Amino acid sequence: MTKKKYRKPSHNKISNLTNTILGILKKERNQAFNYKQIASKLNVNDASSRNQIIKTLAKLKANGDLEEVDRGKFKVIATTEYHTGILDLGAKGNGYIICDDFEEDIFIAANNINKALNGDEVEFHAYKRRHRGKQEGEITNIIKRAKTEYVGTIQIHEKKNFAFVVPDSTKMYKDIFVPINKINKAEDGDKVLVSLEDWPDRADSPNGKVIKVLGKPGEHSTEIHSILAEYGLPLEFPQEVEAYSNNLDISITEEEIAKRRDMRKDLTFTIDPKDAKDFDDALSFKILDNGLYEIGIHIADVSHYVQPGTVLDDEAYERATSIYLVDRVVPMLPERLSNGACSLRPHEEKYTFSAVFQMNDKCEIKNEWFGRTVTYSDARFAYEEAQAIIENNPKYELSSRAKSRDLITLQIPKEVSLTEKEYKTTPEIAEAVLVLDKLAKKMRSQRMREGAISFDKVEVKFNLDEEANPVGIHFKTSKDANKLIEEFMLLANRKVSEFIGKQSPKKTFVYRVHDEPKQDKLAQLQTVVARFGHKLNFTDKGSVASSLNKLLKDVVGKKEQNLVDTLTIRTMSKAEYTTHNIGHYGLAFDYYSHFTSPIRRYPDVMAHRLLQMYLDGEKSANEAIYNEKCKHSSNMEYLATKAERDSIKYMQIRYMQDHEDEEFLGVISGVTDWGIYVEIVSNKCEGMVSVRDMKDDHYQFDQDQYAMVGKKLDIVYQLGDSVIVKVKNADLTKKHLDFYMVGKPEVD
Repeated sequence: MTKKKYRKPSHNKISNLTNTILGILKKERNQAFNYKQIASKLNVNDASSRNQIIKTLAKLKANGDLEEVDRGKFKVIATTEYHTGILDLGAKGNGYIICDDFEEDIFIAANNINKALNGDEVEFHAYKRRHRGKQEGEITNIIKRAKTEYVGTIQIHEKKNFAFVVPDSTKMYKDIFVPINKINKAEDGDKVLVSLEDWPDRADSPNGKVIKVLGKPGEHSTEIHSILAEYGLPLEFPQEVEAYSNNLDISITEEEIAKRRDMRKDLTFTIDPKDAKDFDDALSFKILDNGLYEIGIHIADVSHYVQPGTVLDDEAYERATSIYLVDRVVPMLPERLSNGACSLRPHEEKYTFSAVFQMNDKCEIKNEWFGRTVTYSDARFAYEEAQAIIENNPKYELSSRAKSRDLITLQIPKEVSLTEKEYKTTPEIAEAVLVLDKLAKKMRSQRMREGAISFDKVEVKFNLDEEANPVGIHFKTSKDANKLIEEFMLLANRKVSEFIGKQSPKKTFVYRVHDEPKQDKLAQLQTVVARFGHKLNFTDKGSVASSLNKLLKDVVGKKEQNLVDTLTIRTMSKAEYTTHNIGHYGLAFDYYSHFTSPIRRYPDVMAHRLLQMYLDGEKSANEAIYNEKCKHSSNMEYLATKAERDSIKYMQIRYMQDHEDEEFLGVISGVTDWGIYVEIVSNKCEGMVSVRDMKDDHYQFDQDQYAMVGKKLDIVYQLGDSVIVKVKNADLTKKHLDFYMVGKPEVD
């Protein structure tokens, strides 16, 4: 018989045991614990540790911190009011909790985060003391993790039999520990997707496992896939979804046509971006005998193919939106539908869902009709081609009201045309474009008078070579042809939601709402734009809209345009989907929905289904179910937008890698205590000048002046100033673009 080895008892004192036990019991306030359960959580099992726990529990009970609810079982005595909210972490580890119970956000110091992560729903209690004017608090429990998967670079310690994943996100303040048997064949230095498994009470870092190897950092495919993975967004469709899509009957049948309004003989065409692959909206145009215009807004009938309860619908709902990255589109629907059956391609019959209006020259609607249709697109225009008709072909304007569809040659420059064939169209189509343009301008003018805000932000686009390398940058602006389509899509969205929203009894519907901007944000905007010499008037609701429109118009073509456009958009409340209609502030509409893009937005699919239900006389749908779907759609839209912005930032950094050590004229777009953000005028790329690299003086951040001020030479770098910067470093892995400050230009 083997003699049992004698194990000398440990007499090590457990550090900070009182606070540790209180932390465990506060975290799970509704559960009682005995000393054995606490010892297990602390991962100790020796007699000395158990005795320390027993004594500490007795002491805490005597002090009135704990109650003994059963023999040997303790619960914390709640003496504090607890609240719930969402944690917004900063890069330095501190954070703020957004909570409806408080008018202001609650500051949370890094030592009171207590293992919560950015975006988590947390429980907390607030102190009476304040931090920089903000009430302070401590997180006591994590209710729900915002995410459990992170992208990062793996560092493997083979001799020690473990690895760490260093997250890409600056808001993830801890590296993730991964046992060597859970690295999933990753190699040291690989970019990986890691899933959090647990975070033991006494562990400094969370534990995780590698669920996907994304590739080598810096490689284009790796970085694009990393952006999607960071937000939990899909790259490919599951095999069963593709199979379901491939087996759908997408033929146009006489049986189905008989159930619809046949509008195939009406003049119909699409106007889309030159590089568009799917066309989910078309316009039809007809002049009636009574002189009214009959205008149809025809939308791909996605809901005909995407039926509830199918794997296709489940996948579309989970995605909720298409994602537009710099080099690709990640579609909501498989290609057979998005680019095929549901795409209103020229010279093809398609099933559509339509809003048809009869209106006069003053844009007064005399009749409206909604329902399923079948249409035939006579032509496809790029925005540039439609713009060329508007600018260069006034001779067709209501000239003969010709019904001929004989081809005529249009004055369209070769560089904007799709093909040689697209130079030709008919007098009827040219006339339709010109009439629709006139009506669109009247509708837009009316919206502006009623308080709509005109956001025509400059959009940065990259010229990519065959290997997706950025070889140039251009700016996309909205012209008359773009605004023509926009106005008629707005008309359909508004009128569909108004048609349902005004019904009695009330019907459940999916609205796109936009609340009024908050006064504190307007005040901040006013302070910033004053640096550029602009004045705003926010005395009442009407003056806010007109003042913002004047500001946006005044900055066009100026150095501060992109900055002011961006800041003004940030001043606005965030638009979202909901079943509770409050109107759309930015558009000045009492009713508004998304109806016109079901190929790329799931809320539009829901709107189509609900509209058809009510046209068929069915009762109102379950509001709670649809409101939950609205929340999911809003959240997925938010994630997709973040991924799209990250892809632009990535491509900007990639573009600037070829311009290291070059000097550029820029505008100061932000000032913080750690550095100055500068946007380059010629390409809109934004980078940072670290205050540590500003060696010519000792600079201090002046928060009130939005400025960095030199103590010795009184050099001031203020928000909005023109500066010369030199590219220091374009780091793809860290997603950082760093500049050196050269100075101010001779002429500002």
